[in-house]
Amino acid sequence: MNGHFEQELALIKNTEIRNIAEQGVSLLPEYFYKVPASSTGKYHPSFALGDGGLYRHVRASVGIAVELFRIYDFTEYEQDLIVASLILHDGWKQGENGSGNTTHTHPIVASKVLKEKVVVSKEEEEEILAIICDNISTHMGKWTTSKWDATVLLAPQTEMQKFVHLADYLASRKALEYNFDVRQ
Repeated sequence: MNGHFEQELALIKNTEIRNIAEQGVSLLPEYFYKVPASSTGKYHPSFALGDGGLYRHVRASVGIAVELFRIYDFTEYEQDLIVASLILHDGWKQGENGSGNTTHTHPIVASKVLKEKVVVSKEEEEEILAIICDNISTHMGKWTTSKWDATVLLAPQTEMQKFVHLADYLASRKALEYNFDVRQ
């Protein structure tokens, strides 16, 4: 993992969830660590632009979630699932091979890659992976359509899915800057 997401992975207390998240991180395409969060610069704050912007955006989404956990009543298990989902939610934002632009179907691509390549051996791990993939598949919130792609994404239904979307959304707002030097 080359030291990527060490702080974020350390937040995950459940061993099975952390193992799945670590496997997911090991599968991330190389471009993930290099590209900006927004290919146009239109939808993300300055920390998420430029070289490594997508990686910083994802880290910020986890940090925002941790702050929001103070006012939301998620169990530790649910928090672990949310953190794992956020770490991986934009992992294939430019598709499997890095198209150079955000692909509308990136939530589906991420879920597909994780389902195909993460190794699980117990029923509990299968359930964990399914929840993480469902959270990722719905992280776009109400933005389920695109004029460039006929695919209609799923909207969040569960409280966890809505929360993953909220943390991602807040990490993408130009008016909100994230301080990476402050960690609880």
